[in-house]
Amino acid sequence: MSLPGRGTTFYRELTGPAGAPTVVLLHGWTATADLNFYMCYEELGKHFRVIALDHRGHGRGIRSSQAFRLSDCADDVAALMDQLGIATFIPVGYSMGGTIAQLMWKRHEHRVRGLVLAATAGYWATSRQERFMFSVLTGISRLARVTPRSIQQTISERMYLSRKTMQWEPWAALQIASHDWRSILEAGSALGRFDSRKWLTQVDVPTSVVITTEDQVVAPRRQRTLASLIPNTHVFEISGNHDAAFARAAEFVPLLVNACLTVHSDALNRPGHIENI
Repeated sequence: MSLPGRGTTFYRELTGPAGAPTVVLLHGWTATADLNFYMCYEELGKHFRVIALDHRGHGRGIRSSQAFRLSDCADDVAALMDQLGIATFIPVGYSMGGTIAQLMWKRHEHRVRGLVLAATAGYWATSRQERFMFSVLTGISRLARVTPRSIQQTISERMYLSRKTMQWEPWAALQIASHDWRSILEAGSALGRFDSRKWLTQVDVPTSVVITTEDQVVAPRRQRTLASLIPNTHVFEISGNHDAAFARAAEFVPLLVNACLTVHSDALNRPGHIENI
Protein backbone atom coordinates (compact mmCIF):
# COMPACT_ATOMS: atom_id res chain seq x y z
CA MET A 1 0.00 0.00 0.00
CA SER A 2 1.33 3.43 -0.98
CA LEU A 3 0.93 5.99 1.80
CA PRO A 4 0.97 9.52 0.32
CA GLY A 5 4.07 11.44 1.34
CA ARG A 6 5.40 8.55 3.41
CA GLY A 7 6.29 5.60 1.18
CA THR A 8 5.08 2.07 0.48
CA THR A 9 4.41 -0.44 3.23
CA PHE A 10 3.23 -4.03 3.51
CA TYR A 11 0.26 -5.21 5.54
CA ARG A 12 -1.85 -8.28 6.17
CA GLU A 13 -5.63 -8.12 6.41
CA LEU A 14 -8.30 -10.52 7.64
CA THR A 15 -11.79 -9.14 7.03
CA GLY A 16 -13.36 -10.82 10.06
CA PRO A 17 -17.12 -11.07 10.68
CA ALA A 18 -19.42 -8.50 9.08
CA GLY A 19 -19.30 -5.23 11.00
CA ALA A 20 -16.46 -6.41 13.22
CA PRO A 21 -14.30 -3.82 15.00
CA THR A 22 -10.73 -3.41 13.79
CA VAL A 23 -7.57 -4.37 15.64
CA VAL A 24 -4.20 -3.19 14.31
CA LEU A 25 -1.31 -5.46 15.24
CA LEU A 26 1.99 -3.65 15.90
CA HIS A 27 5.03 -5.90 16.03
CA GLY A 28 8.21 -5.73 18.06
CA TRP A 29 11.76 -4.63 17.32
CA THR A 30 13.63 -6.72 14.67
CA ALA A 31 10.43 -8.68 13.95
CA THR A 32 7.74 -8.30 11.26
CA ALA A 33 3.96 -8.51 11.41
CA ASP A 34 4.06 -12.18 10.37
CA LEU A 35 6.93 -13.18 12.65
CA ASN A 36 5.28 -11.63 15.67
CA PHE A 37 1.64 -12.53 15.08
CA TYR A 38 1.34 -15.41 12.59
CA MET A 39 0.04 -17.68 15.35
CA CYS A 40 -2.58 -15.09 16.35
CA TYR A 41 -4.17 -14.22 13.01
CA GLU A 42 -6.75 -16.98 12.75
CA GLU A 43 -8.24 -16.67 16.23
CA LEU A 44 -8.30 -12.86 16.19
CA GLY A 45 -9.94 -13.01 12.76
CA LYS A 46 -12.92 -14.85 14.26
CA HIS A 47 -13.86 -11.71 16.19
CA PHE A 48 -12.16 -8.73 14.52
CA ARG A 49 -11.12 -7.19 11.27
CA VAL A 50 -7.35 -7.64 11.57
CA ILE A 51 -4.72 -5.34 10.08
CA ALA A 52 -1.02 -6.10 10.66
CA LEU A 53 1.70 -4.00 9.05
CA ASP A 54 5.48 -4.08 8.90
CA HIS A 55 6.96 -1.02 10.59
CA ARG A 56 9.35 1.20 8.66
CA GLY A 57 12.73 -0.43 8.14
CA HIS A 58 11.36 -3.82 9.21
CA GLY A 59 10.53 -6.54 6.69
CA ARG A 60 8.68 -4.94 3.79
CA GLY A 61 7.86 -1.74 5.68
CA ILE A 62 8.52 1.81 4.52
CA ARG A 63 12.07 2.64 3.48
CA SER A 64 13.20 6.15 4.34
CA SER A 65 16.47 8.07 4.38
CA GLN A 66 15.27 9.91 7.47
CA ALA A 67 16.23 8.76 10.96
CA PHE A 68 13.87 6.20 12.48
CA ARG A 69 11.33 7.69 14.89
CA LEU A 70 8.68 5.79 16.82
CA SER A 71 6.29 8.71 16.28
CA ASP A 72 6.62 8.23 12.52
CA CYS A 73 5.56 4.61 12.95
CA ALA A 74 2.43 5.77 14.78
CA ASP A 75 1.69 8.24 12.00
CA ASP A 76 2.27 5.50 9.39
CA VAL A 77 -0.50 3.48 11.05
CA ALA A 78 -2.87 6.44 10.90
CA ALA A 79 -2.02 6.98 7.22
CA LEU A 80 -2.67 3.30 6.43
CA MET A 81 -6.03 3.47 8.19
CA ASP A 82 -6.87 6.54 6.08
CA GLN A 83 -6.17 4.57 2.91
CA LEU A 84 -8.28 1.65 4.13
CA GLY A 85 -11.14 3.92 5.20
CA ILE A 86 -10.99 2.83 8.84
CA ALA A 87 -11.89 5.63 11.25
CA THR A 88 -11.39 3.99 14.66
CA PHE A 89 -9.53 0.90 15.80
CA ILE A 90 -7.78 -0.86 18.68
CA PRO A 91 -3.95 -0.81 18.47
CA VAL A 92 -2.46 -4.07 19.75
CA GLY A 93 1.22 -3.51 20.46
CA TYR A 94 3.83 -6.14 21.31
CA SER A 95 7.20 -5.05 22.75
CA MET A 96 8.33 -2.09 20.57
CA GLY A 97 4.84 -2.19 19.06
CA GLY A 98 3.53 -1.35 22.53
CA THR A 99 5.42 1.94 22.49
CA ILE A 100 3.94 2.70 19.07
CA ALA A 101 0.46 1.86 20.39
CA GLN A 102 0.99 4.28 23.29
CA LEU A 103 2.02 6.97 20.79
CA MET A 104 -1.07 6.17 18.71
CA TRP A 105 -3.19 7.28 21.66
CA LYS A 106 -1.04 10.37 22.29
CA ARG A 107 -0.95 11.51 18.65
CA HIS A 108 -4.29 10.19 17.30
CA GLU A 109 -6.47 9.88 20.36
CA HIS A 110 -9.75 10.43 18.50
CA ARG A 111 -9.13 7.28 16.45
CA VAL A 112 -8.15 4.91 19.27
CA ARG A 113 -11.06 2.91 20.74
CA GLY A 114 -8.81 1.19 23.26
CA LEU A 115 -5.32 -0.23 23.76
CA VAL A 116 -3.90 -3.72 24.14
CA LEU A 117 -0.27 -3.69 25.27
CA ALA A 118 1.72 -6.93 25.50
CA ALA A 119 5.26 -7.67 26.70
CA THR A 120 6.04 -3.97 26.67
CA ALA A 121 6.81 -1.02 28.91
CA GLY A 122 6.63 2.73 29.28
CA TYR A 123 10.41 3.06 29.54
CA TRP A 124 13.39 0.96 28.47
CA ALA A 125 16.61 2.33 29.94
CA THR A 126 17.34 3.53 33.49
CA SER A 127 20.45 1.72 34.69
CA ARG A 128 23.97 2.73 33.64
CA GLN A 129 24.38 -0.57 31.78
CA GLU A 130 21.10 -0.10 29.87
CA ARG A 131 21.92 3.47 28.93
CA PHE A 132 25.34 2.35 27.74
CA MET A 133 23.84 -0.42 25.63
CA PHE A 134 21.41 1.93 23.90
CA SER A 135 24.14 4.56 23.42
CA VAL A 136 26.19 1.91 21.60
CA LEU A 137 23.24 1.31 19.28
CA THR A 138 23.07 5.05 18.65
CA GLY A 139 26.74 5.15 17.73
CA ILE A 140 26.54 2.10 15.46
CA SER A 141 23.42 3.45 13.73
CA ARG A 142 25.22 6.70 12.97
CA LEU A 143 28.16 4.78 11.59
CA ALA A 144 25.79 2.72 9.46
CA ARG A 145 24.69 5.88 7.65
CA VAL A 146 28.17 6.24 6.13
CA THR A 147 28.89 2.52 5.69
CA PRO A 148 28.49 1.14 2.13
CA ARG A 149 25.34 -0.95 1.80
CA SER A 150 27.28 -4.02 0.66
CA ILE A 151 29.24 -3.98 3.91
CA GLN A 152 26.06 -3.50 5.96
CA GLN A 153 24.55 -6.58 4.32
CA THR A 154 27.65 -8.67 4.93
CA ILE A 155 27.78 -7.68 8.61
CA SER A 156 24.08 -8.36 9.14
CA GLU A 157 24.28 -11.77 7.52
CA ARG A 158 27.26 -12.85 9.60
CA MET A 159 26.23 -11.34 12.94
CA TYR A 160 22.49 -12.01 12.87
CA LEU A 161 21.20 -14.27 10.14
CA SER A 162 23.78 -16.98 10.78
CA ARG A 163 22.31 -17.45 14.27
CA LYS A 164 18.63 -17.12 13.41
CA THR A 165 18.44 -19.36 10.35
CA MET A 166 19.54 -22.29 12.52
CA GLN A 167 16.44 -21.90 14.69
CA TRP A 168 13.75 -20.58 12.36
CA GLU A 169 11.92 -21.86 9.32
CA PRO A 170 13.22 -20.60 5.94
CA TRP A 171 10.25 -18.22 5.50
CA ALA A 172 11.10 -16.56 8.80
CA ALA A 173 14.76 -16.19 7.85
CA LEU A 174 13.67 -14.47 4.64
CA GLN A 175 11.58 -12.04 6.67
CA ILE A 176 14.65 -11.12 8.72
CA ALA A 177 16.81 -10.86 5.60
CA SER A 178 14.52 -8.14 4.23
CA HIS A 179 15.24 -5.70 7.11
CA ASP A 180 16.93 -2.35 6.55
CA TRP A 181 19.58 -2.75 9.23
CA ARG A 182 20.41 0.93 9.52
CA SER A 183 16.78 1.57 10.44
CA ILE A 184 16.75 -1.42 12.78
CA LEU A 185 19.72 -0.01 14.70
CA GLU A 186 18.09 3.42 14.84
CA ALA A 187 14.88 1.82 16.10
CA GLY A 188 16.80 0.25 18.98
CA SER A 189 18.30 3.63 19.80
CA ALA A 190 14.82 5.22 19.72
CA LEU A 191 13.54 2.62 22.17
CA GLY A 192 16.30 3.54 24.60
CA ARG A 193 15.09 7.15 24.60
CA PHE A 194 11.38 6.34 24.95
CA ASP A 195 9.68 7.21 28.23
CA SER A 196 5.91 7.67 28.47
CA ARG A 197 5.57 7.60 32.27
CA LYS A 198 4.81 11.31 32.50
CA TRP A 199 1.65 11.02 30.43
CA LEU A 200 0.43 7.43 30.82
CA THR A 201 -1.86 8.48 33.67
CA GLN A 202 -3.79 10.57 31.13
CA VAL A 203 -4.73 7.57 28.96
CA ASP A 204 -8.52 7.55 29.01
CA VAL A 205 -9.45 4.63 26.75
CA PRO A 206 -10.10 1.02 27.79
CA THR A 207 -6.77 -0.78 28.12
CA SER A 208 -5.56 -4.34 28.57
CA VAL A 209 -1.97 -5.15 29.50
CA VAL A 210 -0.63 -8.65 28.84
CA ILE A 211 2.36 -9.36 31.09
CA THR A 212 4.91 -12.03 30.22
CA THR A 213 6.00 -12.93 33.72
CA GLU A 214 9.24 -14.74 32.76
CA ASP A 215 10.35 -12.09 30.27
CA GLN A 216 14.12 -11.66 30.03
CA VAL A 217 13.92 -8.78 27.52
CA VAL A 218 11.28 -6.50 29.03
CA ALA A 219 11.43 -6.90 32.79
CA PRO A 220 8.04 -7.92 34.26
CA ARG A 221 8.36 -5.13 36.86
CA ARG A 222 8.40 -2.60 34.03
CA GLN A 223 5.37 -4.23 32.47
CA ARG A 224 3.59 -3.98 35.82
CA THR A 225 4.59 -0.33 36.16
CA LEU A 226 3.00 0.31 32.78
CA ALA A 227 -0.22 -1.38 33.90
CA SER A 228 -0.27 0.54 37.19
CA LEU A 229 0.08 3.94 35.52
CA ILE A 230 -2.84 3.58 33.09
CA PRO A 231 -6.16 4.03 34.92
CA ASN A 232 -8.55 1.06 35.17
CA THR A 233 -6.32 -1.32 33.25
CA HIS A 234 -7.21 -4.99 32.80
CA VAL A 235 -4.15 -7.14 33.52
CA PHE A 236 -3.61 -10.55 31.92
CA GLU A 237 -0.57 -12.70 32.79
CA ILE A 238 1.19 -15.56 31.08
CA SER A 239 4.16 -17.48 32.41
CA GLY A 240 6.39 -17.01 29.40
CA ASN A 241 9.47 -15.30 28.03
CA HIS A 242 9.54 -12.53 25.43
CA ASP A 243 8.79 -15.02 22.66
CA ALA A 244 5.52 -16.15 24.27
CA ALA A 245 3.47 -15.08 21.23
CA PHE A 246 4.71 -18.16 19.38
CA ALA A 247 6.70 -20.24 21.92
CA ARG A 248 3.63 -20.41 24.20
CA ALA A 249 1.02 -19.81 21.50
CA ALA A 250 -1.50 -22.32 22.87
CA GLU A 251 -1.83 -20.16 25.98
CA PHE A 252 -0.89 -16.75 24.63
CA VAL A 253 -3.30 -16.58 21.69
CA PRO A 254 -6.57 -17.09 23.66
CA LEU A 255 -5.23 -14.70 26.31
CA LEU A 256 -4.59 -12.02 23.67
CA VAL A 257 -8.04 -12.57 22.13
CA ASN A 258 -9.62 -12.20 25.57
CA ALA A 259 -7.63 -9.01 26.22
CA CYS A 260 -8.87 -7.56 22.92
CA LEU A 261 -12.49 -8.58 23.52
CA THR A 262 -12.37 -7.03 26.99
CA VAL A 263 -11.21 -3.70 25.58
CA HIS A 264 -13.85 -3.86 22.84
CA SER A 265 -16.59 -4.56 25.39
CA ASP A 266 -15.46 -1.66 27.56
CA ALA A 267 -15.35 0.62 24.52
CA LEU A 268 -18.94 -0.25 23.63
CA ASN A 269 -20.06 0.63 27.15
CA ARG A 270 -18.31 4.00 27.25
CA PRO A 271 -20.65 7.01 27.18
CA GLY A 272 -20.75 8.50 23.71
CA HIS A 273 -18.65 5.71 22.18
CA ILE A 274 -17.89 5.89 18.46
CA GLU A 275 -18.83 2.93 16.30
CA ASN A 276 -16.17 1.43 14.05
CA ILE A 277 -16.27 2.65 10.44
